[in-house]
Amino acid sequence: MPLEAPARIVSELTTRGYNAEREAVTQLAAAPNPTAALERVLEEVPDDALVVRTDHVQAVLSTNESADSTRGDAVGASSASESADPTPSVSTGADSARTSKSIDPSPVETGGSTAAARSVDPSKRSLEIVGDMTGQSTGTGEYGDFVSVFRDRLDRLGAKLRARINHRPASAIQSMPGGSEAGMVGLVNDIRSTASGHWLIELEDATGTFPWLVMKDREYVDLVDELLCDEVLAMEGTLADDSGIAFVDSMYFPDVPRTHEPSTADRHVQAALISDVHVGSEEFMVDAWNAFAEWLHTEQAQHVEYMLLAGDMVEGVGVYPNQDDELDIVDIYEQYEAFSEHLKKVPGDIEIVMIPGNHDAVRLAEPQPGFDEELREIMSAHDPRIVSNPSMVTLEGVSVLMYHGVSLDEVIAELPEEKASYDEPHKAMYHLLKKRHVAPQFGGHTRLAPEEKDYLIIDEVPDIFHTGHVHKLGFGKYHNVLAINSGCWQAQTDFQKSVNIDPDAGFAPIVDLNTLDVTVQKFS
Repeated sequence: MPLEAPARIVSELTTRGYNAEREAVTQLAAAPNPTAALERVLEEVPDDALVVRTDHVQAVLSTNESADSTRGDAVGASSASESADPTPSVSTGADSARTSKSIDPSPVETGGSTAAARSVDPSKRSLEIVGDMTGQSTGTGEYGDFVSVFRDRLDRLGAKLRARINHRPASAIQSMPGGSEAGMVGLVNDIRSTASGHWLIELEDATGTFPWLVMKDREYVDLVDELLCDEVLAMEGTLADDSGIAFVDSMYFPDVPRTHEPSTADRHVQAALISDVHVGSEEFMVDAWNAFAEWLHTEQAQHVEYMLLAGDMVEGVGVYPNQDDELDIVDIYEQYEAFSEHLKKVPGDIEIVMIPGNHDAVRLAEPQPGFDEELREIMSAHDPRIVSNPSMVTLEGVSVLMYHGVSLDEVIAELPEEKASYDEPHKAMYHLLKKRHVAPQFGGHTRLAPEEKDYLIIDEVPDIFHTGHVHKLGFGKYHNVLAINSGCWQAQTDFQKSVNIDPDAGFAPIVDLNTLDVTVQKFS
């Protein structure tokens, strides 16, 4: 059947304040007279219902099928001049400059645009959240909080490194005789070059600091330009004759083991990974979003049962200079109400998980707790899981680390362009995986909140690492971890033009959870 009927049914339900399960829309569209069927369903649906479910539709159709056939089908009617083929193209990657060699970049066309005719079995689903710190914040901003978070970082990431070297604390190394072999695990306290072109790395642990010299002619010197202050590192080397410095022989990161084997789902099920919707901006791409929502009701999307949204649901207020000039909605609560209306167009049987971003109405300092109760109530129609930034979400055994991605700006600014750039955002993500921390550098552009524990550590290796923020599409694999930055739903703003950001807008990466293959749907 043509796409127009289900799309118009979804639009009509949305305007009346309802969401709907995908199968419910399919059955309404397949009725002899969808308009009449829809009206009777809305008459019979319970007053407290927010979602039109399949059983609501089945109850009406089973008792009123004969009445449907006598009424006009206004929902499905559409002239040829009104309709356009909304079927998006599908590819298995971004453009060739941003596609990992491990993923086939050849494009694949969709096979049509018919409504999905299948029932979702909720009993096959499983969704678990780990690391949600909403309601767990203990930081007061006092000195002791900062000490606690860095001690926790050193203890937990240091544990991944101490077995690899003959570790000694800084105070013990200072008392060792010249020429001794030494190893140390610490936080990077300082990085500076010498007059001779060598590099001096100062490591700090709970007992003090000690300097390590990386000679410019050693084969691993290129690792120095990957370092960020405050990350955890291990070094081995030989003490100078006066024991005041050590010459580095080897360097180790917490890193993802090369032997990492990702988990996969045991059935054919997919997840849509999106971010940066920016409702409220004049540049919010409403047509692309509507095309995406309509596509989710089609046969091509019948296996999409999860949606993970990595922050920036709305444009926010006062996020950057002169933002008011680019706002379509100037009230933050009205922005979330508009976002909720757009979210209602997504099939009601899709499980949604959302984390906040830097444009959202939560604290800017990371980790960011999930939204407060007032905003949760505004977005309650789809009953999404709202958790903190970052959080680990496990979908049918596949772990997905969701992080909005503000620290990617810092990684891209600090590292050489060939190692991290906006055109290949997934490569910047590789460095966060290597450091096992989503925002290692303190005191830079990324605001970090001191807590009793460091919620930004990547304790367990995820199967998928999902970020947004930079408005660029890119994905690839690092030690078998699938890294995806999912682009955005906002066209280029004047502010973005001023800082030379050309966004990848209107894309939806779709991940097969049973294979971890990626396809990209384009809606713009």
